[in-house]
Amino acid sequence: MLHRLATHRPAKRRTKDKAMTTFHRGRRLRATPELRTLVRETAPLLVEDCIMPYFVVETADKGFRKEIGSMPGQYQLSLAELEKQVEKAVDTGLKSLILFGIPETKDEKASGAYAEDGIVQQAVRLIKHRWPKLYVITDVCLCEYMSHGHCGVLMPDGEVLNDATLPLLAQTAVSHAAAGADMVAPSDMMDGRVAAIREALDEGGLATTPIMSYAVKYASAYYGPFREAAESAPACGDRKSYQMDPANAREALLEAFADLEEGADALIVKPAGPYSDIIRTVRDNTSVPLCAYQVSGEYSMIRAAGLNGWIDERAVMMESLTGLKRAGADMIITYFTETILREGLAR
Repeated sequence: MLHRLATHRPAKRRTKDKAMTTFHRGRRLRATPELRTLVRETAPLLVEDCIMPYFVVETADKGFRKEIGSMPGQYQLSLAELEKQVEKAVDTGLKSLILFGIPETKDEKASGAYAEDGIVQQAVRLIKHRWPKLYVITDVCLCEYMSHGHCGVLMPDGEVLNDATLPLLAQTAVSHAAAGADMVAPSDMMDGRVAAIREALDEGGLATTPIMSYAVKYASAYYGPFREAAESAPACGDRKSYQMDPANAREALLEAFADLEEGADALIVKPAGPYSDIIRTVRDNTSVPLCAYQVSGEYSMIRAAGLNGWIDERAVMMESLTGLKRAGADMIITYFTETILREGLAR
């Protein structure tokens, strides 16, 4: 249709005395706010669309609350402070959240990730006890718990072992679900991890726990602030041998299809804004719920520019999220969730 409009010669319409060239008058449908709302193609942002990430720290200091320097307005929180923060968010309409844990000690087996009394497990129990209807998702990865900061078992030569990592990820997912998590979200990008987690959940009597896989996760520079927030920067090397090359698009479908075949119930594309083309590609080729993760770097750039008065922060925030919905995201993990709820910017 657009092609025909672009190449079709304008018709000529006769008036009493002369011929008049006609052309597309798109402004007719932009004339008033009411009309623009009436013909809007992308639905407004809903409260239910937004998932708030929280960083919970294992510490004896119940009052621990540390602002993340590279993410103004976001915090590392003790269990007690997490409860206070979530309570405020629930009062403004929070429906779902995703948890990231920061253990007191780390080792080369990521033992804190799957400990029965691990920090995420404690946080899940606390939140589900206070708010049984609040939907709790847990990030399943090992990087925050590994002494070397990688997402899997590390060899002395720097190789991250794929198959040896799978049982640890499966054990972590089961421990989260057993603690009461409503959904688990593996973010490690090890091959076969969805199948391993699905099998472990089913064998553990947790067959109804869904998996939302970070199926399409790129090795992105946009993760910089998150590494500070989760204290998970690799001590050596990088994650390019298991996270995807930012230049690749077709590979996104291979990864998405593989995770669906292994039992994923929903998919995540991460990062979001710079990968809107990937969100659209995955949306057009799959039927499961699709989540876009607006990552720390995306948040921090908008926030920093807003704090400096360079942009209208609220307007850019909302435009960025509308763009993700327009690209095909059903839900969005965003650090702006609390702001959106507090200011009544979602329906």
